[in-house]
Amino acid sequence: MSTATGTVSVKKAANGKRRLRWPHYLLIASGMLVLLSLVRVIDDANPVTSSGTISAALRLAVPIFLAGLGGLWSERSGVINIGLEGMMILGTWTGAWAGYQWGPWIGVLAGIIGGALGGLLHAIATVSFGVDHIVSGVAINILGLGLTQFLAGLIFDKGEAKALGGGPRQSPPVDSIKTLTLPVLSGGKIGGWQSPDWLGSLEGHHWFLVSDIAGIVRGLTSDMSLLTLVALLLVPASFLVLWRTAFGLRIRSCGEDPYAAESLGVQVYRMKYAAVMISGGFAGLGGAFLVTVAAPFYQDGQTNGRGFIGLAAMIFGNWRPGGLTAGSLLFGYTDAMNVRGGGQSVHALLLFVAILLIAIAVWQGVKANRLRSGAAVDVARRRDMRGAYLGAVLSLVAAAALLIWFLLSDIVPGELVSFTPHLTTLLVLALASQRLRMPAANGLRYRRGEAR
Repeated sequence: MSTATGTVSVKKAANGKRRLRWPHYLLIASGMLVLLSLVRVIDDANPVTSSGTISAALRLAVPIFLAGLGGLWSERSGVINIGLEGMMILGTWTGAWAGYQWGPWIGVLAGIIGGALGGLLHAIATVSFGVDHIVSGVAINILGLGLTQFLAGLIFDKGEAKALGGGPRQSPPVDSIKTLTLPVLSGGKIGGWQSPDWLGSLEGHHWFLVSDIAGIVRGLTSDMSLLTLVALLLVPASFLVLWRTAFGLRIRSCGEDPYAAESLGVQVYRMKYAAVMISGGFAGLGGAFLVTVAAPFYQDGQTNGRGFIGLAAMIFGNWRPGGLTAGSLLFGYTDAMNVRGGGQSVHALLLFVAILLIAIAVWQGVKANRLRSGAAVDVARRRDMRGAYLGAVLSLVAAAALLIWFLLSDIVPGELVSFTPHLTTLLVLALASQRLRMPAANGLRYRRGEAR
């Protein structure tokens, strides 16, 4: 007599640890939303989840996300691209140059082309001539900044462009891209009828959790630019192309083992060129977003380091579109604190982060105790156990410091508020560094036929 027993398989990551799936992420996001709502009520910081803050966060996150998506395509093919900032700068200038003459959508197309040309230059240097990827990326950043400053003075400060409002450091105004508002819920129009703003009414009551959800949904569904919608659709599109098509498989194989890909007939040079040019196009699209949605003109220094923050968001997202999107939204949200609420909102976030650190300390303690009670305590297990205990202690110390700061102050100074996005970048990268896995051949020099 035989019996059949059903087993449930648990997917694990390459390092043997359990891999979180979408239900886990949804549960974590729901818990963080409840905690954020609780913090808002305790500190009376309504801008923390207001529709204005969410709308500003989305608008600030999109160019970061597009730059990071460009880095994702390039590095999945094995080419490090720290020239995203320069390619984005090229996209702002070309987008503004074409946009003020022929309309914003032509400007978007020109921005993509401008960034792609920067990507082509990076590909020629790194793929064809074997230049160090970091050196080439720095050169692209310097070239993009210097070239656009020169061209702005040459073109925008003369003739018709100057008469329309151009100058040596800015372009004439560019028409903005149209926005969408969801009818019925967010007060949009259906034909000639103006629907009531139900979400705005719920948000105005400042109820626990209900108003927070209403503010978030209203911020995501009111006055959204069409280009923002296009950018959000690039998340599933990039995932499907890179992980569900033969073209994407060839690109990823070049980033993991180009010589093995070569032995299977993949045109490695061609794939790397395509990926790096697509990378530049995405960065250029981010630059065009800045001149058609975020602001109605090109201005010197407009990117403000977003290319580098996009690169950090890509690393935080572990070289995957979903994680990249979450990282970009996080950076955009902290940046929105400068615009909406300022010191009061950041003061409420002190309590939010302190509670998160306490939760992390508890999790690390449980993990350490589980390792300690294991059947066989080997060297690796003892090392992991000590690391877990150390993480728990450090998390508790940091949580105590933030709680003391929160209790002894009413507002965070403006200087620290402006530094919040950059501090978030450093903290996120430090906390995420233990689970990162970059493409195996990322940054390595490849020459056809040199496989050992």
